[in-house]
Amino acid sequence: MSQFRLGACLKLIFMEIDSLSGDNVSYLPSSPNLNSFGGMLAKYPRRGILLFKLLEDIKSGLSPLSKEMRELIIAYISELNQCELFYRAHKEKAVEFGIDEAIFDQLQTDISAANVDEKLKPLLHYIKKLTLTPDQITQTDAQRIFDAGWDEQALLDSVSLCAIVNCMNRFVAGIGIDLEIPGETYKLQRMSG
Repeated sequence: MSQFRLGACLKLIFMEIDSLSGDNVSYLPSSPNLNSFGGMLAKYPRRGILLFKLLEDIKSGLSPLSKEMRELIIAYISELNQCELFYRAHKEKAVEFGIDEAIFDQLQTDISAANVDEKLKPLLHYIKKLTLTPDQITQTDAQRIFDAGWDEQALLDSVSLCAIVNCMNRFVAGIGIDLEIPGETYKLQRMSG
């Protein structure tokens, strides 16, 4: 991608996500009024480029996981991390793709009883464990995914999504811009999907 095209793309990203802001201020002493993800990316574009190139590659590449499944997984990870910013944006996108909104509450209660494809449940269990207790992942957990009919690419895509989403969730929380903004409709997805 040319520098010009990359710059134009980033400018659109910043404009699109600059509305993701609220009354909170960042924890960065040099930028206490930095209160949006777009503002953070404008100030530190190299970090944003790397994060979004990773997410874009994982989300748009060929995968045994459908786009709907990937959005569901991203929203689910973000909810596990209590990252309201990304949870609401990706939940909205998943619902636009046809995922029933009730599924998100069901996943928080009991993955096994959730109204999702049975084949997806071992992946969701794995992602939950990798997000909350990564030191407890075992070969048995991975084998459950293969036993459900998934291949190595599905496992790799799930782990990659989990890694980058956890990174992004922690990034916005760590600098103080993960906000709950009442009444806002999040459009973060337009920049990455």
